[in-house]
Amino acid sequence: MKKFLAVVLFALLIISTGAAKPLNTIQAGPGIAVVETQSGTVQGYVHNGVYTYHGIPYAQAERFAEPKPVAKWDGIRPALVWGDMAPQDTSRENDMFPSHWNWPYWEPHVLPMSEDCLNLNIWTNGINDGKKRPVMVWFHGGGFVVGGAISDMAYDGENLARTGDVVVVSVTHRLGVLGFLDLSAYGDEYKHSGNLGIVDLEASLKWIRDNIAQFGGDPNNVTIFGQSGGGAKVLALMATPSAKGLFHKGIVQSAALIEANPVSHKVAELVMKNLGVSTVEQLKQVPFDKLNAAGFKAMANAGQNMWRPMVDGDYIPEPPVADKFTSISNDVPLMIGTALNEWVTLLDLPKMMTLQSDNKNNWTDEQVKQKMKEKYGDKADAVAAAFKKAYPNKKPADALFVENWLRQYMLQAMNTKADQKGAPVYSYVFTWETPVMGGFAMSYHCSELPFVFNNIDLTLTATGGSKEARKLASTISSAWVNFARTGSPDAKGLPKWEPYTTEKGATMILDNKSALGYHHDAELLKLLTP
Repeated sequence: MKKFLAVVLFALLIISTGAAKPLNTIQAGPGIAVVETQSGTVQGYVHNGVYTYHGIPYAQAERFAEPKPVAKWDGIRPALVWGDMAPQDTSRENDMFPSHWNWPYWEPHVLPMSEDCLNLNIWTNGINDGKKRPVMVWFHGGGFVVGGAISDMAYDGENLARTGDVVVVSVTHRLGVLGFLDLSAYGDEYKHSGNLGIVDLEASLKWIRDNIAQFGGDPNNVTIFGQSGGGAKVLALMATPSAKGLFHKGIVQSAALIEANPVSHKVAELVMKNLGVSTVEQLKQVPFDKLNAAGFKAMANAGQNMWRPMVDGDYIPEPPVADKFTSISNDVPLMIGTALNEWVTLLDLPKMMTLQSDNKNNWTDEQVKQKMKEKYGDKADAVAAAFKKAYPNKKPADALFVENWLRQYMLQAMNTKADQKGAPVYSYVFTWETPVMGGFAMSYHCSELPFVFNNIDLTLTATGGSKEARKLASTISSAWVNFARTGSPDAKGLPKWEPYTTEKGATMILDNKSALGYHHDAELLKLLTP
């Protein structure tokens, strides 16, 4: 039945797409986009010259169990529609991002959710052709509780695959209570249950290792990249011994660091108590919504604020970043950075209707000086001077919106990685400001995603679609692709991108006029950080 529905839905896709685009932009039919995987044959479609596959299962797993290889199937399995998202409470996402379904977030794909969610999507310029294209594996954001491989239109990998001649893969995995509830006290079979979301990602990388060559990719040149929670997933895998060799480069965008979780056993105990059950077998029978609510209540009672991977001394033996960067990934090149404003402006979304006409772009000089004084007190003049030194092309009012908490986390990762004296680390700060809605949101958390994926056309309500935005998207996506291909993000349109060192602190400032700075914001951060 599911296969039949997939074919019907794909036929509707062709019809609906044909209304807006020439029919010859989509090719589907017998013998087209057919690939043999270790589990069986899959058929995708060709869109604008890119071979495209949706919802390919990379593993299967029962609740709280580790993933296993997919059972082999007979015949041809259609890979034409997106796979299910991991079960999640989308109301929590709306609470966190009041305008998630509107601007500045691009229209999301609203997909069915189920525990049968271990699937991936692939975009590639060629199949079964013997070519060894770099493979870029995307881990979605949303912390470790919400989101999916295609939950935002910016994640669509078609343009990145076409323009960069890379194979793009996006992965869905277990989240929240299903992916990170530590049940290790209830039996050895659950010893990795507190990290199942990461175990799932490792399983996807094993599938890629074994199958990606048929999709035109090089299993020996795999880059994992992610933003926000997705970036934290990259860091977690960099500290996972069993994932060693499954990827060869990492890109971390706007992510916080993974730390030890001393209350994980307590959370599981409280979940059991909240639900009135005493065994994992009973827990497996609890409906997701009820289990999820009990999980959040247990975390609150235990003093834990978010589901996340756990440093358990076994699967993840040590924090990826602490006094030192994990030695497991000494030989893995890393690119890492943040957006200039991150959460500072994102948290203003509930006030967007007012702020679009009352923001830093239309304040008077006197208003700016007053607001600087209100925010920074007697440090206002020093902050203004340090900000102008760090970002000479910005307006004085921009100093009111500098994000420094996440930037400090990323600097810790850069410094400890550079101190390894192993593979290089490259640093960036994304400072391009969206012009839409009066420009109040500036370089907000997630704002670089349409540029990384070269998806300006799919995200017009977030970017405005200007000529400058398209040019910058071409440059930034090329930098990400070049890093995946060679380990260096040098790209046309950018100054020479030097590796970051603790001595020089080379950081690429990505904007319409990009520049390479050297510890460019060190003085500013000292003023902003207690």
